[in-house]
Amino acid sequence: MGAKGGTIRQIRQVAFLLISFNISEVVSDSVQYSVLEESESGSFVANVAKDFGLNIRDLSAREARIVSKGDKSYFHLNRQTGDLLLNEKLDREVLCGQKEHCVVNFQILLENPLEFYRAEVAVGDINDNSPVFLDKKVTLNIPENTPVGTEFKMQSAQDIDVGNNSLQAYSISSTSYFHIKTRSRSDGRKFPELVLDKTLDREQQAEFHLTITALDGGSPPRSGTAEIHVLVVDINDNAPEFTQLRYEVQIPENSPEGSLVSIVSAQDSDAGNYGEVKYTFFHASEEIRHSFEINPVSGEIRVVGKLDFEFRQSYEIEIEARDGGGLSGKCILLVQVIDENDNSPAITMSSITSPIPENSPETVVALFSIRDLDSGDNGKMVCSIQEDLPFILKQTFENFYTLVTDRALDREGQSEYNVTITVTDLGSPSLKTEQNITVLISDVNDNPPVFNQTSYTLYVRENNSPALHIGSVHGMDRDSGQNARVTYSLLPSKAHELPLTSFISINSHNGNLYALRSMDYEAIREFQFEVRAVDGGSPALSSQAMVRLVVLDDNDNSPFILYPLQNGTAPCNDLVPRWAEAGYLVTKVVAVDADSAQNSWLSFQLLKATDPGLFSVWPHNGEVRTTRLITDRDAIKQRLIVLVKDHGEPPLSTSATLHVFLVDGFSEPYLRLPEVPREDEPEDSLTMYLVIALVSISFLFLFSVIVFIVVRLWNRRKEPANAPSLGTDGHFPGHLVDVNGTGTLSHSYRYELFHDIISQCHPKRSRENGVALRPWELGRGSGIAADESYFVCSWGRCGRRDPDRSAIRCPRKKKKALLWGIWQRIWDWSPGSCRNAGSALSPEVGRNIFLSIRKAAICLSMRKSTEKSCAVR
Repeated sequence: MGAKGGTIRQIRQVAFLLISFNISEVVSDSVQYSVLEESESGSFVANVAKDFGLNIRDLSAREARIVSKGDKSYFHLNRQTGDLLLNEKLDREVLCGQKEHCVVNFQILLENPLEFYRAEVAVGDINDNSPVFLDKKVTLNIPENTPVGTEFKMQSAQDIDVGNNSLQAYSISSTSYFHIKTRSRSDGRKFPELVLDKTLDREQQAEFHLTITALDGGSPPRSGTAEIHVLVVDINDNAPEFTQLRYEVQIPENSPEGSLVSIVSAQDSDAGNYGEVKYTFFHASEEIRHSFEINPVSGEIRVVGKLDFEFRQSYEIEIEARDGGGLSGKCILLVQVIDENDNSPAITMSSITSPIPENSPETVVALFSIRDLDSGDNGKMVCSIQEDLPFILKQTFENFYTLVTDRALDREGQSEYNVTITVTDLGSPSLKTEQNITVLISDVNDNPPVFNQTSYTLYVRENNSPALHIGSVHGMDRDSGQNARVTYSLLPSKAHELPLTSFISINSHNGNLYALRSMDYEAIREFQFEVRAVDGGSPALSSQAMVRLVVLDDNDNSPFILYPLQNGTAPCNDLVPRWAEAGYLVTKVVAVDADSAQNSWLSFQLLKATDPGLFSVWPHNGEVRTTRLITDRDAIKQRLIVLVKDHGEPPLSTSATLHVFLVDGFSEPYLRLPEVPREDEPEDSLTMYLVIALVSISFLFLFSVIVFIVVRLWNRRKEPANAPSLGTDGHFPGHLVDVNGTGTLSHSYRYELFHDIISQCHPKRSRENGVALRPWELGRGSGIAADESYFVCSWGRCGRRDPDRSAIRCPRKKKKALLWGIWQRIWDWSPGSCRNAGSALSPEVGRNIFLSIRKAAICLSMRKSTEKSCAVR
């Protein structure tokens, strides 16, 4: 006899509850309490146990609770003390608007047996709202001939408090021209009137600024203010007059926007602008302005918002007609909203008991209330259920009902009932509401739990985190309630000689399985265990299911190099003959991976090499082969790094280092070479060797140049003061030929030639300590271009002299010196003779010599003499 559809949420279960219909009626008359609005949540209202004579222990035993109309519950019953407490702050203006009396009704419900106690709480008003003027600034036009005592009706202030806390009086700032009167409407609301006390004179004072104050009667009182701007206007004889001072109309609620409400009309006997009348709402509230609008020219009032009888039954609108001269007239429009049957009945469930035991007659199944917001017949209701059910409806008091079993039930015949509660109002046309409830019938525990599978296969990836959820088992019990509550456990067993509980745990409530430790595929690939499901019946029933746990491999093992060994000892070296052909098998890298499937598939690649183009590694078998012929330029020692990588996600890798020696033949003795440098050392020393060689060569070259210069200088110091005379046969020593291909002589020969010229032209001066050369002394006929300046050299110093000076003094400073001064300016010398000296060079020599001397003066002195000066004219 399993419950169909599983277990429905149990809202309340009442076992074998017998109802006395005499007791289930209201026990006593309604009790009234009071509380001030804005009282804090949890505030004490009354002790209902004392007021109704209830035993404190019965409140908990009989599950006493508060039942209110609607879904909102403003009060809470403390079952331990019997105190009635506030659930939340109460705002009287929100609950009841501006009704004078605000009352909240509720009932106290007790079960076993069912009893009702009716009570109500009056919510008292506090002065928590100040009077408010909707228009903070009002302009009033008053003709200057207005008689004293004329009254001008002003806007009313709004105060949503009631009683003494509502608006009570108005006052105005001190002035000798006006005072204020407080008037009352038919509904008790007060409005101000401004009274003229003194004749106005526009030429004397054209305007007045007044402040009107509205006061309520609270303690302390609250107030609100507005500004009145009075403008004194020229004479306008007639004010607009309405055809009626009070209009009354009725309009159905839910009238569409644009519906015509009424038309008001006012007449003004004046002509022109003074006779033109415009209509406006006179200081209407926001609610009125959101519900209605008036045409300022025609006086038509139309609906612009939603009208709801349940929210507000009538509107009193004050309308003003004002002419062009500032005079106005006023009338009252009373709009009464007609109720329509636009609200369906509402059902509020307070309690549902399901499931209920079979063979339990007169058991309370449900407690509910009904309501309809409409009025009159539209708000009257009839409640009913289907006739072919073993249930009846009992009315406890107005609009409260209980659903009770009518006879004993048989769960084997029917395990559940669908009851439809129908509430229909008496409006025309009538509206109805239906509420469906499902009543389950409980039974004894006669069904064991049943797993949704006879066996389960779960998968977990190795290296999982402890307490990982790996899967679930689920068992169902066709019974209901406690009989259907299934708990799960593991049957004792072992997995690889260890207790099962060290590997797996199960949540006893939902059957979730968890891995207690990190699994290792290489150690345990799968194991089986049994799970038991036990229900909560008495006696308990159970069943078992087999669970197979499969551990999935994870890529957690890097490839391991078997050959060559990578254990940090002396490396294993391989020899390759230099005559090896391309494709020659050097060695083979052997590696394994402890993982399985693609995690153990290995690939090989050459990561680094001394000569990357000499060797290659086959990606699938790890064979290292040559890719080309070996040349003499290839280094003897080759270092290879082979990367071994698996195909896991992400892939793991290991590298192997190979040392290959290129030999001329295998007969050569094998010598162990030094260990391979560390990774942080340079792998290729060729660059370093080149740098060292370059530095050495540069140093040797520089040293050779220095030695050459020193030797040359030393040789010249040993030469005689007078160089040999220049021959006339046109022969030039081979060592004096310039090698730059420019057609000029070498610098050494230039000196010898120039010295001979000086000796031949000026023998006397060539023998002196110093030699002074004048450009014109060489003569233009010689073909040597003269510069505009010349140089004078003496013992230890060389100086420059301008042509216009007669002499330069040159003191001797050192005992020995050999000075060579060369200043570059172009002197081109061609075959010719020295005119001033009277001697000439041979024409043959002149034809063979093309000497380019760049502005030079040569000083030679070997004599030890004291300070001497040279004068040159």
